Amino acid sequence: MSLGTRLEETRAGLERLQARTQSISAKRAEADDSLRLARRTLTLSQQRLARRVLLLYEQGDADPMAVLVGATSLEEALTGLESIHRVASQDRLVIEQAETARARLIVATKRLAAQEAQARRAEAATSATLAALEAARRERAAQLAAFRVTRGSNSATISTLEAEARALAAAPTQGGSLSGRTLTVSATGYALKGRTSTGVAVGYGVVAVDPSVIPLGTKMTIPGYGEGVAADTGGAVAGARIDLWFPTEAEALAWGTRTVSITLH
Repeated sequence: MSLGTRLEETRAGLERLQARTQSISAKRAEADDSLRLARRTLTLSQQRLARRVLLLYEQGDADPMAVLVGATSLEEALTGLESIHRVASQDRLVIEQAETARARLIVATKRLAAQEAQARRAEAATSATLAALEAARRERAAQLAAFRVTRGSNSATISTLEAEARALAAAPTQGGSLSGRTLTVSATGYALKGRTSTGVAVGYGVVAVDPSVIPLGTKMTIPGYGEGVAADTGGAVAGARIDLWFPTEAEALAWGTRTVSITLH
């Protein structure tokens, strides 16, 4: 998966998490309001029941026996008892409902609080991942820009070296032109970082040579390696020897030192 795709997916995931967190927060706020209302209802119901009981006692008709004794008729007695029973039942029902609602809302608010905390942790982790991906993208962009600058510099330097090599090849020498010439050399792999003696940044295809044998700027084909250009020198590179650059030490060690027949261009 590319870095850009991961960034887009992470941004979309963060937006979904933020929406979920907001939804949970809204539900929790609503549950908190309902819980406060249930507590207030329970308190008011208990206070009202207490006042009603007090009032019944003050009026002297809270005792069912007193109602029976004080009634002038059976119908009056039954009506009084039913009234006491109805009032007490209504108050108990309100209180029971308020207590049930309060217990249910306490559980709901605790559950929503846990969900909100979990959602915020997930949101924070996703935000951190997004920040890391954006930093990686900036770093990659900087590396790419540096690579382009290096590549441009290398291209200019190699062009100059090639021109020098062509001039040397065109000049009359004891050995004649190097173009098309095959040369057997000892080729060693290396993986050092930095720049060559000609100022070119090291890279695949950069070959260290003895300029007295292979002029700088000479292109060549190396069996098992590919195309290369003479762009570096070295104290250990003398005579029919060349050094081939590899991006990793493992690849350089795998190449080792080989005797190959190269073709100069």
